[in-house]
Amino acid sequence: MEMTHDKSPGNILVTAVILNYRTGQDAWRCAGAMLRQTIGNRMEIIIVDNHSGDDSIGYLRNRVRFSAPAIRIIETPRNSGFGYGYNLGFSRAAGKYVLVNNPSKLLEPDAVEKMVAAMERDSSIGIIAPKLVYNDGTVRDSYRSFPRLFDVFIKRTALRTFSAGRMRRYLQWDRNPDVAGDTDWVVGGCIMIRRDLCEKLGGFDERFFLFFEDTDLCKRCWNVGRRVVYFPEALGRDRKSRLSEGGVLSLFTKKTARIHLASAIKYFWKWSGSGKWKVESGKWKVES
Repeated sequence: MEMTHDKSPGNILVTAVILNYRTGQDAWRCAGAMLRQTIGNRMEIIIVDNHSGDDSIGYLRNRVRFSAPAIRIIETPRNSGFGYGYNLGFSRAAGKYVLVNNPSKLLEPDAVEKMVAAMERDSSIGIIAPKLVYNDGTVRDSYRSFPRLFDVFIKRTALRTFSAGRMRRYLQWDRNPDVAGDTDWVVGGCIMIRRDLCEKLGGFDERFFLFFEDTDLCKRCWNVGRRVVYFPEALGRDRKSRLSEGGVLSLFTKKTARIHLASAIKYFWKWSGSGKWKVESGKWKVES
């Protein structure tokens, strides 16, 4: 089901896409943060329900119907992952810029305006991401270097203590989180991308069900000559608990940890040189 909206496409500068999966109240709070943006009159909001199968979609429908009819709700026919859900939202976007915003991330009222202004000033920026701060005041390490083969495994184990140099490079421990600048990749829970670039890249690679689709998207952004920028002038709030967290034992006890490992294997195989990958009409295929 898709709800109509009354904003003129020619007036839309930013399309905010929020992906809901059984987090209806969080998705609504996130949409509220979008409605309070200083350039809210130049934005459209699309909530994609990724086949939640619970009462969250009914909750969102009722909230939108009575409080914010301009918000569109799109339901996917199945849950085929993070990238699939967001790509569906991208396909309906009218804005010059597309904002990926997970329900757990709440942007400050001027954040979208600041990110847009930075991209308007510098056409070399393809993807931009805000500073994310937890409720206890600590800054999330949302900017990182491209991972090496064992970085992901080491980060989950006691080897992290004995591999400080490796973690320092991967997690950019020496970086000042209050200074803007280029970075290899940014976590995909809250990023802004130019819509024309998104179309050129084909959006997220849907073979990653969850995790590493953001790393992959940023790598492809760099490969076509556009920059990925961490931009702390724009601020967002984040929750501390993350789906991918957990030690090595979680690989045996936690489904999301196993999905994280599977995505890591796909990522490293994809970029290992074993195959040549390209985009055709938003679909991916391998060429030998």
